[in-house]
Amino acid sequence: MEMYSAQSIQVLKGLEAVRKRPGMYIGTTGPDGLHHLVYEVVDNSIDEALAGQCDTITVCIEKDNIIRVEDNGRGIPVDTHTDEGVSALEIVMTRLHAGGKFDKKSYAVSGGLHGVGVSVVNALSEWCEVYVHKEGTIYFQRYHRGVPEKPVAEIGPTDRHGTVTVFKADADVFESLLYSFDVLSKRLRELAFLNKGICIIIRDLRLPTEKSHEFKFDGGVREFVEYLNKNKNKIHKEPIYFEKTRELIGVEIALEYNDGYNENMFSFANNINTREGGTHLIGFKSALTRTLNDFLKRSKHAKKAEEGLTGDDVREGLTAVVSVKVPEPQFEGQTKAKLGNSEVKGVVEAIVNEALSDYFDRNPKVAEAILEKTVLAAKARAAARKARELTRRKNFLESSGLPGKLADCSEKDPRRAELYIVEGDSAGGSAKMGRDREFQAILPLWGKMLNVEKTRIDKVLSNDKLNPIIQTIGAGAGDEFALDKLRYHKVIIMADADVDGSHIRTLLLTFFYRYMFELVEAGHVYIAMPPLYKLARGKQVVYAYNEAEREKAVAEVFAESEDKISVQRYKGLGEMNPDQLWETTMNPESRNIIQVRLDDAVEAEEIFTTLMGEHVAPRRSFIEKNALSVSNLDV
Repeated sequence: MEMYSAQSIQVLKGLEAVRKRPGMYIGTTGPDGLHHLVYEVVDNSIDEALAGQCDTITVCIEKDNIIRVEDNGRGIPVDTHTDEGVSALEIVMTRLHAGGKFDKKSYAVSGGLHGVGVSVVNALSEWCEVYVHKEGTIYFQRYHRGVPEKPVAEIGPTDRHGTVTVFKADADVFESLLYSFDVLSKRLRELAFLNKGICIIIRDLRLPTEKSHEFKFDGGVREFVEYLNKNKNKIHKEPIYFEKTRELIGVEIALEYNDGYNENMFSFANNINTREGGTHLIGFKSALTRTLNDFLKRSKHAKKAEEGLTGDDVREGLTAVVSVKVPEPQFEGQTKAKLGNSEVKGVVEAIVNEALSDYFDRNPKVAEAILEKTVLAAKARAAARKARELTRRKNFLESSGLPGKLADCSEKDPRRAELYIVEGDSAGGSAKMGRDREFQAILPLWGKMLNVEKTRIDKVLSNDKLNPIIQTIGAGAGDEFALDKLRYHKVIIMADADVDGSHIRTLLLTFFYRYMFELVEAGHVYIAMPPLYKLARGKQVVYAYNEAEREKAVAEVFAESEDKISVQRYKGLGEMNPDQLWETTMNPESRNIIQVRLDDAVEAEEIFTTLMGEHVAPRRSFIEKNALSVSNLDV
């Protein structure tokens, strides 16, 4: 056995620690970690904007997944650091916990406060280049896996000012180097909303035709709420908006109610999207509930909701953005998903109480409309409670508590179990015969499914088409959904490859998104991809999943023989024999399934509202805009 001594203790110098344990700094080496590199560089430019020194930021995804981030700020300092004896640029790029954000003289508020941002990007890049345009000169330094190749050099004159950072993530560190234009656009759109007047441009140069967005919102979070609510029926004309600073904590909030049944809330701290909330969101929710209950007691609706309003009641149909700027933020984890500062809760709560009370006093009709909405929500909550109790009683009386049409699997470990939700009894029958009974469960659907975008949860829980799905998945629905009770880690939607099948998929995805959000967010929802064609000649069989694959098979696979090719066009899953269904759509070794990912919550919200909501005009506009992109339409 090797001796354990002082020589066994490994000291990681410079950025070696980052390369040794990248997950400690960026959370993961998967897609989220890869995109996090871009955010860290952009956050530095945003900090310049917060300091009033920058108004334009450009992010380019270049060919070979190289990232270029440019700003027109002051430029990273390049003069020699007195204590270190090298350029400040080199220190910023190669040392952890080095930056201008700790003493609050250069930056009063900063998102990238952990001080490891750009140096971590450098450490986890195969190469990185920085061009600093400052005082008429371009300064340059190139790094290889975090190590400078040469000292900072002057490479020419310039009439610009700002910093340009170019890097290629290290393939030895990350699972994939493929950036998502949509994922990056989501973050940059948020930053533009949260920082009034700043222009943020994203360009994707990887395709023959360049994709780009330009985000600039002078209305800040008020405009953000208007954007989120643009296709909904608002119950008051303008968002309620207020911006105040107390105890050096800046609070900016906008909220607006619509006549829908879902809450849509986003929270930010120092421009960081706090997806898991935190003390600022707790303070906002608490103040909103208390203020509305105070006004309820003095209104004509008091007797209609004698038990008072709950948080769920007051957030039904609410769209809100809560943004705070905190001098010394305490985030839980390096990825900054949750704000932990205890003092922020009290400050936000006090500001919201005062601002909302003042607004409602000055706008009694708005207060009345909101109270009417929340009282109806309270009644629906009571009805939903009765529906849940009825379902539980029914399940208790039945032996298994599972729907009769469900053909369950024998596997009890959810991580290895799959649930196929299948359109129609005919396809359900084939799927039951063709499946692997050990780990694949089949739940056939029948009849017209409810569009949950247009109804409350009490109707959802009592619906005879949706209730079997809720029972089978086993994790509840709505505010009672619990991911740890999930019975299957793969929930696979299997519908016909036609217009009706697309409609059923959309209805199911709307249901999962609205009432089992965590199921989608955690990546447990999949879409099966059944083939459109079966091509056969003798014993040779090829399945084609679209028109292009069919043409390719005819041209390549069957090209050498003059024998006649048999082509079968599947109109539905029910036309497949059990063995065909297994081979093409259910066998893990050969099937095609697509994982449903939630890359852009704002865009997902807009799409579901457009396609499934009450307004016809946005839906017509969407169809007209995308009609030419349709590649397969049954006629």
